[in-house]
Order: sequence, then structure tokens, then C-alpha cells
Amino acid sequence: MSFNNESYKDKKSLVIYFSRADENYSVGYITKGNTEVIAEYIKDIINADLFKVEPKNSYSKDYDTCIKEAKERQTSHNAPIIESVPNINNYEVIYIGAPVYWSYMPEEMVTALKDIDFTNKIIRVFTTHEGSGLGSIPTQVKQICKGAQVLDDSIAIYGSHVNTSKDEIEKWL
Repeated sequence: MSFNNESYKDKKSLVIYFSRADENYSVGYITKGNTEVIAEYIKDIINADLFKVEPKNSYSKDYDTCIKEAKERQTSHNAPIIESVPNINNYEVIYIGAPVYWSYMPEEMVTALKDIDFTNKIIRVFTTHEGSGLGSIPTQVKQICKGAQVLDDSIAIYGSHVNTSKDEIEKWL
């Protein structure tokens, strides 16, 4: 299964993402998470559906405490979520977005994705970061999302640049 870049816009798409507001590295306090801004751009540009992965146990508003919590959740693999991802059977393209926490997705994304059958789905990955780029997230997604074709065209957006990155996202899409 392969598609050229233009055909992605015409496919029924779902954006599954994790995003956190509050204090973010180099951005300060924000009311909407950086990854959510990118997810909404994708929704607006290609009319995708959105699903936000929400942790049962909220992260601290304080950045330094948050990153310690993120590391602990990755180590323990204990990150329950409020609601499971809805059925993906009607979607052809799945966009997976997350901030980079210690080179990986927040553990809540692993919880959300690990039991889904991604057979015959196209997956495109996007991240927000402040210097980590994609981290190991594309590799992690390939390991978790069994049966999917995870494309090698992932995009990483600096959190401090999300509000001016809509054109970049449109070109990627």
C-alpha cells in the first residue's frame, strides 16, 4: 500500500494526540498545549477528526515537576488514560502527535495505542519539542502500531514556533 503525498489530504483521517498546557520549556505558561495547536492545524487543513489522549492523573503545572513525573511514568509503564481511542476502522490515515518526553512519547500515548489493530492504516507522526526533534518517537510508533505503514516523513515543530507553523504543517500535509 502506498500513496503519493497529495492523496493523504483526500483520505478519511484521525489525529490522535497528547498535549499539555501549563508551564512548558522555553515557552512559559500556556493555556493550550503546543501539540494541540498542531493537531488543530491538521484538523482545519484536511478536515480530520481529533482525539486527545487525556491522562487520568494530570501532570503538574510546574515544568520541572512534570518532567520528573513523565520519567517515572515511562519507567513504571503506569499511565492510565480517561478514555480509550475510538474505533479507527473507518479511517485510512492516522496522525499521531506528541511532545517529546525523554526522547519518547508520553506514556499515556503508549497506553492509548498499544492494543489497537492498525492493520492497513497509514500513520504519519508529528512532534513538538524544544531541541529533541523527533526523538525516538517514529521508531516507538513503528513498534507499537502493529500492522500499520508508518511513513518516514515525520515532522518536528519547536513548541516555541507552533503559533507560526501553520504554513509548514500545510506543506507537510
